[in-house]
Amino acid sequence: MLSKPKLTATDGGERASLWLKASALAVLVFLHFPIMLIFLYAFNTEDSAYTFPPPGLTFKWIPQALANPDLFKALLLSVEVALIATSIALVLGTLAAAAVYRSEFFGREAISFLLVLPIALPGIVTGIALRSAIGGMGIPFSFWTIVIGHATFCVVTVYNNVLARFRRTGGSMVEASMDLGANSFQTFWYIVLPNIATALLAGGILAFALSFDEVIVTTFTAGQQETLPIWILGQMLKPRDRPLTNVAAMLVVLITTVPILIAQRLSSQAGDTGNF
Repeated sequence: MLSKPKLTATDGGERASLWLKASALAVLVFLHFPIMLIFLYAFNTEDSAYTFPPPGLTFKWIPQALANPDLFKALLLSVEVALIATSIALVLGTLAAAAVYRSEFFGREAISFLLVLPIALPGIVTGIALRSAIGGMGIPFSFWTIVIGHATFCVVTVYNNVLARFRRTGGSMVEASMDLGANSFQTFWYIVLPNIATALLAGGILAFALSFDEVIVTTFTAGQQETLPIWILGQMLKPRDRPLTNVAAMLVVLITTVPILIAQRLSSQAGDTGNF
């Protein structure tokens, strides 16, 4: 009689590996299929229907969307808000991370928790809180109230990145710099900053991406201003403008995906950059 072939550990490992790869692929398809549809319908020949598959593909909606003054104005506003909110977050997040890491004081853990809280809370709670605070102080809702609202959660991304970098390194290089006669500014500029540069860049890129596509907090702090995500939300009620809406959504995906990929790459490669 012929004996049945025995399964080896290698065969079992290969089957498990194939199963894990198939599962990972299924999860990725499930998560990104709606985004794929946005890209597909941005080139749909029909101006209002969502038939699948599309009857045809065309590039005519892209120049029309880019020539739309309202879309361009909203895009410019989103970029301006994101840049300023990110700049504020880089300064405040770095200072907060340095204070929490380098100093021992009562309530340090509570302050760290409060710094992370804005991004941990549901966006609608943060939005309502900001609107109540801004309205209670009599500040008119404008461009700067959007910036303030976005900076509250952008600070968190910078703070987390910089604090994680501080915790992966030591203080020997700072102590050596001070022992050699360098003042505080020289030590920061030549020792600390080069070591946290990639963490700052990654945190800043993530903060920009979060600010650029923020909807909920913006809704409560914008007043009459209209960022690109708010413009897209309003366009959903206009069926004839669906192709332009899809093109705008595609722009949001592209503008936010590229910075996030860069930040992820920088974070993964930053690893050990030396001890300070």
